[in-house]
Amino acid sequence: MGERAAVVWPGADAWSVEPVELAPPRAGEVLVRIEAAGLCHSDAHLLTGGYAGLRRPMVGGHEGAGVVEAVGPGVTLVGEGDHVVFAFMPSCGTCPDCTAGRQHLCVLGAGVAQGFAVSDGTPRRRARDTDLGSFCFVGSFATRTVVHERSVVRCDPALPLDEVCLLGCAGITGWGAAVNTAGVGVGDTTVVVGVGGIGAMALLGARYAGAGQVWAVDPVGSKRDAATDLGADGAAASTAGLAAVLRDETRGRMADQVILCAGTGDGAAMAEAMALLGKQGRAVVVNVHDDAEREVRMSLRDLQSYEKQVRGCLAGSWSPRHGLSTLLDLYGRGRIPLEKLVTARYPLEKIHDGVADQEAGRNVRGVLLPAA
Repeated sequence: MGERAAVVWPGADAWSVEPVELAPPRAGEVLVRIEAAGLCHSDAHLLTGGYAGLRRPMVGGHEGAGVVEAVGPGVTLVGEGDHVVFAFMPSCGTCPDCTAGRQHLCVLGAGVAQGFAVSDGTPRRRARDTDLGSFCFVGSFATRTVVHERSVVRCDPALPLDEVCLLGCAGITGWGAAVNTAGVGVGDTTVVVGVGGIGAMALLGARYAGAGQVWAVDPVGSKRDAATDLGADGAAASTAGLAAVLRDETRGRMADQVILCAGTGDGAAMAEAMALLGKQGRAVVVNVHDDAEREVRMSLRDLQSYEKQVRGCLAGSWSPRHGLSTLLDLYGRGRIPLEKLVTARYPLEKIHDGVADQEAGRNVRGVLLPAA
């Protein structure tokens, strides 16, 4: 099948939108026509040379939604015509991590470096007589893709795909970071650093979990405005700028959680983030750091004396299928205002505009419309 996709080639610094050969689905796989794909900073890291262990060439995109057009032998989870959202971390259900309730850390994730099919480790895409990987086994920056049935979750066809596509990454990662990894509780004070798609969902998740105060940090004024529109009690341009306000608002107790969702992590900024935490406060690192970064600045005495904590977060520390099903239900009930998060839409051929807007901070979340 002849399709089009945005590919990152070795040594390139821009997406190449070009014809791509796509093999039909094999056993356990489905063919999906992609209607919408979110522009996440993880894709930007792939483009700019991050994730050094991942193969190039690679079709970008791991957040998306579409319609199943064909199924391979043995598929039982979805059928032709179903509307689906991609789960960027499939789970086998039988490995030690899955059986221990850590489906987001499934052993299938080991294959993400090549981006070949989960079922047999072989490619489903080719271009320029070369095998292509699919980012996170999805590769949603394309008109169509072939993925394992465990990489999709069925959704109500009445839900707009250009909004629910966000739930596959921004949704489960941001909301899960607040509810699962950070453990936001009723009456807590939560700070979210970075108001992109993931940060916005973390803010909404914290508010839904019952946080008494939710504060946002972002250097971009329009994103600070978006945060207050989504229910934040206030927003600051920097963590240092929030410290005095937070001390006053909490009568010196400071934050219970600081959720770090910036586009790119910075170990040098950890000290200011940790300073926002009170006793037994928890910092959750969601943002991606450079592969070579090894130094983190913080007060270890402060960490010890006040029993502060630092935790990493992948996919919201959540079962992808359970997380997506939960958020799809909440969105369908009008509990998640995804329409406020999608700030721009682009055809696949205009992906460069979307990347530029993302880097300039003009979007909370930009969405590609490959089928347009």
